[in-house]
Amino acid sequence: MNLASLLYRAARTRPDSPALYRGKDLHATYADFGARVARLAGWMQRHAGLHPGDRVAFAMSNCVEFQEVLWATWHAGLVAVPINAKLHISDFTYIIKNSGARLAFASPDLADDIATVIASLPDCEAMVATGSPAYAGALQAEPLAMEPREPTDLAWLFYTSGTTGRPKGAMLSHRSLMGCIFGYVTDIDHIAESDHWLHAAPMSHGGGLYGLPFVAACAAQIVPESGKFDPPEIMDLLADFTGVSFFAAPTMVKRMIEHPAVKAGDTGNLRTIAYGGGPMYLADAEAAYALLGPKLAQLYGQGESPMTITCLSRAELQDASHPQFAARLASTGRAFSNVEVMVADADDNPLPAGELGEVCVRGDVVMQGYWGNPEASAEALRNGWLHTGDIGVFDEFGYLSLKDRSKDMIISGGTNIYPREIEEVLLQHPAVLEASVIGEPDPEWGENVVAFIVPRPGSKADRDEIDRYCLQSMARFKRPKSYHFVEALPKNNYGKVLKTDLRADLASRKSGETV
Repeated sequence: MNLASLLYRAARTRPDSPALYRGKDLHATYADFGARVARLAGWMQRHAGLHPGDRVAFAMSNCVEFQEVLWATWHAGLVAVPINAKLHISDFTYIIKNSGARLAFASPDLADDIATVIASLPDCEAMVATGSPAYAGALQAEPLAMEPREPTDLAWLFYTSGTTGRPKGAMLSHRSLMGCIFGYVTDIDHIAESDHWLHAAPMSHGGGLYGLPFVAACAAQIVPESGKFDPPEIMDLLADFTGVSFFAAPTMVKRMIEHPAVKAGDTGNLRTIAYGGGPMYLADAEAAYALLGPKLAQLYGQGESPMTITCLSRAELQDASHPQFAARLASTGRAFSNVEVMVADADDNPLPAGELGEVCVRGDVVMQGYWGNPEASAEALRNGWLHTGDIGVFDEFGYLSLKDRSKDMIISGGTNIYPREIEEVLLQHPAVLEASVIGEPDPEWGENVVAFIVPRPGSKADRDEIDRYCLQSMARFKRPKSYHFVEALPKNNYGKVLKTDLRADLASRKSGETV
């Protein structure tokens, strides 16, 4: 079971069908796509010297070449390690080193950073920038016959934040990602060959995974020329393509429906917005429904069970007159058909409807564990269930609502941010004695990062200096949006910072000590 067999099948049976668009321009038919992938896979094995099971890292902004590298990696029996293009160079270094990747690809905007990283990591032997002569040469290599794989063989290392504050590589097999495909076509939406998947969200995350069912359906993928989420550009593409679907974080949906180009434009060619990656306020979901019509589908998942825990299908959200419509729109839906989901107590006993507990899931789509981290794997997968760290409750009809996160993860713009990682950076600043980071609700981004700082005695904690330090040490989207300087952090008898008290403190401030 090699995922690349899906592309091989499409190239054989629908050779002349469009496969990849760069903006409105056709980049490749399925015959072209399959041929480019086979040649690139041949280069990976024969010229780069990779062997089945080796890891290939790629730090790439959204582009058609991302799809070529991804499918070629699988075609050659290798493991894909996509990296969020918005991360800091220190994150690139950690992930490439931790995964043991022997080869890296980068889009032109990241090529210099990745070349610097590779120079410091002897185990990673080469870096290829897309659009370069080296990449063009790789596409001229002798085609490789597709490598067979076992269903349990690794296909994707999905680096996701965890309890250590450092990204952990969720090990997703070919079977896991086949489960994602099954989940989409069974529980989210039907796909016709004439439909199109638009990559509005980063391909390195869940949004990229949903290109897979469209290849399985021999439908086309569109990569915006900007490589980014841009509502006017999306509206321009909708004028030329029919049956368009895309994934969006709730903040993206909100930006979409509030943009004048969308309000005044024609969304008739929009089929489905599958939204997830964080909670959406009911008022925002209702506003999207009112503007766009019944074109929404919701999904809840994690990197450890990618985009496949619970969902509200497009079909289910067609009837706004249903007596449970508002309640269901406010929920995260019911369990996907190919997983089991329970809300459990502290001893992993299932709880009845109406009682809060930790959301747990099991099924083929769930990760095999964390790469090189057996302790974290055992904790996350204890008793045969993936423990999500999310607190939820089922209603009497089996619809799940999330109430809180037992982990302190912040979700801003659909991106997971782990506070401890930011705290560790802040604590390295000479003016900072203690630091604690929490999320603050934000109507546009979902949450903002807020830092509480105890200055060192005798030091002058300067907000602008600390902010510049954060910008030098972490990705821009992770840096705190506000800083509060306090005499002490609230703690319990064991010395643990009481973040609940910090949230209450933040809520009670009007102007406070934000500087």
